[in-house]
Amino acid sequence: MPDTARHALIPSPRTEPRAPAETPRHGRLYALDGLRLLAALTVVLYHYMARGGGWHGDVKAIFPTAFPIAAYGWLGVQLFFLISGFVICMSCWGKSLKDFFVSRVVRLYPAYWFAVVATTVTVAVIHGGAKPLPLTDVLSNLTMLQEAFGVEHVDGAYWTLFVELRFYLLFAVVAWWGLTYRRVLLFCCVWAAASAMYAKAPTDDPIRMLIMPDNSWYFIAGMAFYLMYRFRPNLMLAGVVLLCFCSSLPFAHSTWKNTNRYMGHTVPSWPVVVIIAACFGVMALVATGKLSRISWRWLPYAGALTYPLYLLHQVIGRELFSLLSPRMPAYALLASVIAGMLAAAWLLHRYVERPLGRRLKRGLAQL
Repeated sequence: MPDTARHALIPSPRTEPRAPAETPRHGRLYALDGLRLLAALTVVLYHYMARGGGWHGDVKAIFPTAFPIAAYGWLGVQLFFLISGFVICMSCWGKSLKDFFVSRVVRLYPAYWFAVVATTVTVAVIHGGAKPLPLTDVLSNLTMLQEAFGVEHVDGAYWTLFVELRFYLLFAVVAWWGLTYRRVLLFCCVWAAASAMYAKAPTDDPIRMLIMPDNSWYFIAGMAFYLMYRFRPNLMLAGVVLLCFCSSLPFAHSTWKNTNRYMGHTVPSWPVVVIIAACFGVMALVATGKLSRISWRWLPYAGALTYPLYLLHQVIGRELFSLLSPRMPAYALLASVIAGMLAAAWLLHRYVERPLGRRLKRGLAQL
């Protein structure tokens, strides 16, 4: 038998499909800094002008024009989660599990510890309506695990931090394995499947608590968007994003119902779908490089304000409204408190978050 015929009968070894080639990307994504601040400000406006608290009167009557818009500011959290999925992939690519752990501790805890203490002191001093938590509960809050312990948050906005921690815990598995296109995509698919399976599980189910089917879709979509950004879009990644968008809507609708109860007023549900679609849309622009040309130098400073602003704004703002709303016009007080919160956020970033973060990083690097 000729050699060519004999070789034709021998099956060729199976070859693994190649991952898409990486797309060269350079420089900082300034647009993400701006989007983060936008998300934080929408949450601030929701808490100040729609959720209310502290004002001597109904916020819908105080801000009749702005209320219908501010009532959807809670969706800034969903944008935060989309950005988080993208940024965690981007910042941890090529790094070890230890590097991932150190970066998350340094990023989250220094500003958070200060905010817990500052909020507790403010509530104790002003007596505007909020009651100081017992010292043991405040100490539990310093762990950022208070929700798992059944302890009340010092500031209600901190519930999102426990969501982030659970995302980091799940993502640590991939970070330990090593980030590649296939592994991150597999992680996205497995997490999405688990989220669908546990969507109807009781809220106190430990596995459901870890999987977070009500918020997982945003993190998964964020990671898929980053794979698009790094490796170019393809049909598989587009399918993951579309799946996440559609799957997030029932949970967003449930949150909309809850916000109506919190606000004491009912607003239409259709803007929720439109705003979430806009959040996915703007992240698609980031993922396809359409916003990479944005390079305004002030945006990194804006991004630096985001986390401290989010940590400080809610309870401290309400206490200030309770103290000052009988003495100042509503819009003047609102503008003053927002400006004060932005200034406090910068001071927290500059004099606490950065120096303490550097020291903490040096200490953890020696472990």
